[in-house]
Amino acid sequence: MPDLTSRRALSLALSCAVLLIVSISVTVSIGPANVSLRDVYGIIGQHLGFGTSTAGRLADGIVWQLRLPRALLAALCGAGLALCGAMLQSLLRNPLADPFVLGVSSGASTGAVAVAVLGVGAGTLTLSSGAFLGAVLSFALMLALAYVAGGTPDRVILAGVACTQLFSALTSLIVLWSANAEQTRGVLFWLLGSLSGATWSDVAIATTVFGVGALVCLWYATTLDAFAFGPEAAAALGVAVGRTRIVLLLVTAVVTAALVSAAGAIGFVGLVLPHVARFLVGPRHTRLLPVTVLMGAVFMVWADTLARSAFGAREVPVGVVTALLGVPAFAILLARRRKQLA
Repeated sequence: MPDLTSRRALSLALSCAVLLIVSISVTVSIGPANVSLRDVYGIIGQHLGFGTSTAGRLADGIVWQLRLPRALLAALCGAGLALCGAMLQSLLRNPLADPFVLGVSSGASTGAVAVAVLGVGAGTLTLSSGAFLGAVLSFALMLALAYVAGGTPDRVILAGVACTQLFSALTSLIVLWSANAEQTRGVLFWLLGSLSGATWSDVAIATTVFGVGALVCLWYATTLDAFAFGPEAAAALGVAVGRTRIVLLLVTAVVTAALVSAAGAIGFVGLVLPHVARFLVGPRHTRLLPVTVLMGAVFMVWADTLARSAFGAREVPVGVVTALLGVPAFAILLARRRKQLA
C-alpha cells in the first residue's frame, strides 16, 4: 500500500495534469480576438480528425497557427526548466541552483546575438540554431573549467558563474558595439524571454528533447535520492558518482539549451517551482519530478498568457512576468523555511 505522501503526490500530479489541459484550452481562447471555448475545441478536433468546426478561417488560423503552438511551447518550457532545476538542486546539493547556473542561458544569448547582429552563419543559421550552438559552447567551456578545478559540485557552480559572466559580457559588447536601435530592442525582448514566434516545428523539437530528457531523469530518480546524503555516501551505496553527474549535467544542459533557443532566457521557473513541489510532496524524486514538471507547465502557460494579454495591446517578455511572480513566491518559501528551522 502506498503511504500517505505517495497518495498525496499522485493526487496532486493528476490534479495538475487536468489543470494543465484546462489551462491550455482556456488560455488559447484569451486574446484581442475573442474565440469561444466551443470554437477552440472544434478547431482542435477538426485538425486532429474528429469532426468539423463551424469557426471561420480567421479563428482557425488564430487558434491553430498562433495560440495553440504558443501555449504548448510555454507548457514544454515550464516543464523542462522546472525539471532541470529540480535535477540540478539535487545533483549539486545547492538550493539556489537552476538551469542557468551552468552558463547555458548566457551562452545561448551570445549565440543568438551573434547571428542577429553580426550575421554569423551568413544566413545559414537561424536565431534558434545560433542560440543552441552558443549554449553548447558555453556548457563545454563550463565542463572544462570544472574539470580543471577538481569537478566537485561547488566547482561546477563556480565554473558556471564564470561562464555566465563571460558570455553575458560578450553579449553586451556585441549589442553595444554593433547593434542599431531596432536590433537592440529585438535582442532585449528575446533575452528576457519571448514565445511570440512559436511554431509547430518549435513544439516538435521541444517535445522530442524534453521527452528524452525527462525519461533519462526519471530513470535516475532513485539514484538522485542517494545524492542527498553526499557523493561519498552515494558511492558507498554503489552509485557511479562521476558518470551519473556527467550524464545528468549533460541532459539538463541539452534540455535547457533547446528550450532557451526556442523561447529565450526565462528565469525563476527552474529555481522556484522545484522548491514548491518539494514542500508539497517531499524530496523523494519519484514523486518530486512528475509534480515539478506538471506544476512548471501550468505556471508557464498562465505566465505567458499574462505576458501577452494583461498589459493591453503591448506584449511584455514572459521572463519579466516569471520574475515578478517568482520573486514574491521565493521570498515566501524562504520565510516558511526560516520558521521550520526556528
